[in-house]
Amino acid sequence: MLLLNCDKYLKEDDAYMEQTTASSRFQEVIENVESLPPDDQALLIKIIRGRLIENRRTELATEIAETRSAFQRGEVRRGTMTELMEELSE
Repeated sequence: MLLLNCDKYLKEDDAYMEQTTASSRFQEVIENVESLPPDDQALLIKIIRGRLIENRRTELATEIAETRSAFQRGEVRRGTMTELMEELSE
């Protein structure tokens, strides 16, 4: 029993250390960005925003393809919210 509790605390400590390390790295990145000239900071924001948008588009395209495939396999049905609620209450 004592060993299990120790393992639990070790895992929690490891998670804390990972979070602390990630926070430290994040803080370091923030400081590096703040050291850039304002124009470079603005360009960096533009680049990151563009990449986030592109990543989201890719995720949506994947979700759409998966949904279409599931629909073709008959795993997805169309209907109204009322029909859905009726089916769930059955």
